[in-house]
Order: sequence, then C-alpha cells, then structure tokens
Amino acid sequence: MAPFQPGVHANENTLNEVGSIDIPDRFETFLLAEGEKKVEQKEETRIPNTVTFTFNKEDHTLGNLITARLLKDDRVTFAAYKVPHPLFAMFELRVSTDGSITPKNAVVKACQGAIQDLDVLARSFTTEYLGKKIVREGEAERAARENAA
Repeated sequence: MAPFQPGVHANENTLNEVGSIDIPDRFETFLLAEGEKKVEQKEETRIPNTVTFTFNKEDHTLGNLITARLLKDDRVTFAAYKVPHPLFAMFELRVSTDGSITPKNAVVKACQGAIQDLDVLARSFTTEYLGKKIVREGEAERAARENAA
C-alpha cells in the first residue's frame, strides 16, 4: 500500500512500475478530450435574452474574468458563474442582456476586451523588464570600471 499523502485520494494512491505514486499533472485537467467542445451554450426558455454557457476545462480564473468584464457592459442585465463541482475543471456562465445585444455577442466582446487588457499588461511588463535589465547592465558596467580603476 502506498504511503499517506495529504490531498491525495485513496484511489489515486496507486504505485506505478517504478514505485512512485501515479498522479496526473495538473495541466492535464485542462486538456480537451477528443470531440469535446470548449464552450457549449444553452438558451434559457423562461427568461428572454438569457443563455447559459458551459466552459469545459476552465476554472474560476476565466469565470471571474469574463463575469467582471460582462458586468461593466450596460447592456448586460445579469452575469454570474458557478462551478458545479470543484473536482472538475468546468464552470457555467449565465448571461442576460437587455435585448440590444445577444448574450453570445456580449460574451465575445467581454473576451475580446479581456484579451486586449492582457496584451497591454504583457507589453507593459516587457517594457518594465527590459528597462530594469538595461539599468542592471549599466550598473554592472559602472561597477566593473570602478573596480578596474
């Protein structure tokens, strides 16, 4: 029997051929299976202009990001997500609009806005990193000249 490890369920405590515990890497939780769709949508029949989107192989990070972006849009009357089960990488996003935009278009625009924000962040980070790298190199050269003198 495998030794006890916190956070590992009994059925996962199986030893492989080399004698170590065979636990899949976390990233494998987010890989789509053959024929699995990333996003599925289901129209709500009881409430007009409302759709529930199911995002497969995603978690709170994306759910919270999209929901926050949707709530900034005046045409979106309701946006919330839930994770049906914590062991499965999936969340459901429910979106209602005032009818001037479809819920699907609202989600697409929210995703595009989030991508633009992340692009700005990446460029700012790169600029800051390169600036600090240049400063470090300049300080190293100055220190080398001072040590040589």
